[in-house]
Amino acid sequence: MPGPNHYDVTTWPVGDPAWDIGQVINSIIADVKQRQAVTADGGRPGAVIYIPPGDYRLRTQVVIDISFLRIEGAGHGFTSSSIRFNVPEDEWPDLHELWPGGSRVLVDLAPGAGVDESRGAAFYVERDGSPRISSLEFANFLIDGLHFEPDGSDLQPENTYVNGKTGIHVASANDSFRVNGMGFVYLEHALVMHNADALSIHDNFIAECGSCVELRGWGQASKITDNLIGAGFKGHSIYAENHGGLLITANNVFPRGASSVHLSGVTRSSISNNRLHSFYPGMVVLESTSSENLVSANHFLRDHEPWTPFLGIDNGREDTYGLLRVSGSNNSVIGNHFSEIVDAQGIRPVGSTPVIIRVAVGSGNYVASNHVVALDVHAATSDSCFAAQVDALLATDASDGLVVTTVMVDPESARNTVLDSGTEAQVVADRRVNAVRATPTIGS
Repeated sequence: MPGPNHYDVTTWPVGDPAWDIGQVINSIIADVKQRQAVTADGGRPGAVIYIPPGDYRLRTQVVIDISFLRIEGAGHGFTSSSIRFNVPEDEWPDLHELWPGGSRVLVDLAPGAGVDESRGAAFYVERDGSPRISSLEFANFLIDGLHFEPDGSDLQPENTYVNGKTGIHVASANDSFRVNGMGFVYLEHALVMHNADALSIHDNFIAECGSCVELRGWGQASKITDNLIGAGFKGHSIYAENHGGLLITANNVFPRGASSVHLSGVTRSSISNNRLHSFYPGMVVLESTSSENLVSANHFLRDHEPWTPFLGIDNGREDTYGLLRVSGSNNSVIGNHFSEIVDAQGIRPVGSTPVIIRVAVGSGNYVASNHVVALDVHAATSDSCFAAQVDALLATDASDGLVVTTVMVDPESARNTVLDSGTEAQVVADRRVNAVRATPTIGS
């Protein structure tokens, strides 16, 4: 039986959750704080706030400043808004669904241009003082940004990934937060976390957002695991800065994000066993002296955008940038599979050789036993997002192999080791200051 610390937004006497679930949840949080102001043993157990299946507009930002709060729904409710908005409107009556479902929070805030992005957050978490706010959980509901807006380009407004809206914004240092089984769609920023310790982002569906997961400030001992993620061309699917002990594992990262994983100043962390797909170079970037990290057993696929509404869009990086770019020291890049399946006529700069792994700055990096498949294919396009992408993924025929540089070590980097990650001709590195053992060629 539900106890006094279990709330249902549809039965709470203050406000109407269909009109403004933000007002309702803020009222519930105020009640929790009032009832748990003083307890006999000094404990504040927190509460559970339940959101049943249904549509709930959020016109007032939810502000959370208590620990031990779980906000949960009955399903993440994701469905592709991007596909729907790119279907001709006269076909909408034949679609089974027009909007996402489940326990759905509709972000109806209007933050305006030029204001701090936290103003556009559906859920805003901040508390000063000690101890840090702890053990917040968001589980099993959907946060929907509804629409994107014009950005001054020629893009259809629903394809810009711009609206000033954020799903969850955590502004202060925190401990043991969990974001599990959630859905995020059509938000400029899905999840922004500052100064996280022991954070778990697990089994979420985060797609069609400008940026998906952003770990800012600093942090330690956190994990991003088993998620389905896909950002827009202006943002990051997974971004982290100044983190140590971060585990990024078993994620399926969809294409179109400017990067799949982007680490800045991250140390002693792991990117392992992920499936990463991108339409652009710079899939995984380790920058700002990111060091002593392990990049292992990932599958990288870089191919071309097959869907008509996004043709001609890229992230501004040339093919010589590298699919994996390292600027740091003592990193290990071991046992990854790279598939570069592109049309040679589309390579930029024209006439250049694409680079797979590029060690730009640093020393002591260890690159070993990576396998590269590079094929020159004719890129097909389609008005059907699903069909075009599936056809592209399943096609393995190619007219020719593609000449690539599997590993490039820039002159600014030295004392690195490159083993069995490309033939003698495919590895570009100064052998006087780097240790290189090339992959044998047939007949050699």
